[in-house]
Amino acid sequence: AWRIFIKRGYARNLIIVVFLGTLAFSMQDILLEPYGGEILKLSVSATTILTAVWVLGAVLGLGLAAKGFKSKINPANFAVLALLVGLIGFLQIIFSHPMDFPALYFFGACFIGFGSGLFAVSTLTIAMCMPVEDTIGRGLALGSWGAAQATAAGVGVALGGLLKDSIGQLAIDGYLGVGLVSPAIGYIFVYHLEILFIFITLAVLGPLAQQINRINRSTKKNDSFGFTELPV
Repeated sequence: AWRIFIKRGYARNLIIVVFLGTLAFSMQDILLEPYGGEILKLSVSATTILTAVWVLGAVLGLGLAAKGFKSKINPANFAVLALLVGLIGFLQIIFSHPMDFPALYFFGACFIGFGSGLFAVSTLTIAMCMPVEDTIGRGLALGSWGAAQATAAGVGVALGGLLKDSIGQLAIDGYLGVGLVSPAIGYIFVYHLEILFIFITLAVLGPLAQQINRINRSTKKNDSFGFTELPV
């Protein structure tokens, strides 16, 4: 069943998209609050509010997805929007330090929360609506989504922390040049790497969206991807 499932181009692309997109959003999980305290010199209470701001963004993303899916909008389109919003969020956080504008930091956290929530529910919906055969149950698609998402989240958190510490230490020791002797370099390197992963995910998501559209046409469904099979 797994061999049959993974041979499908859209199944393979979905797993890659979920892994790379989750990796892009999760590397900052343990860096946002330290970045606010160490780099932006915010108080503990201010950085703690960040969690509420991030969750607010995620709830807004889930709300938009619920409204959009009722209108039968292709979930791949929402996944693209999620990645673009996350990209803007990372740019806001990066520029909050050189501009000395902490408000950008909070807006960026909200944008990242919005993007991560919308991305998760969009890709999960794609997995739920995949065509199935006798040998492939829908649980295999959902299990693949969960495995890719959980693995990427764990790898992302670990990788983000390791890269921040190693690159930051190299910068402080002067190995990256005099102009980069700053504790912010480790954080900014990770944020830039996440932006790179977002662009790579967008590159893979394009073919996946085309494959979904072909499935819609072949099954003579409107402009949705299997929404008639979702529980109401």
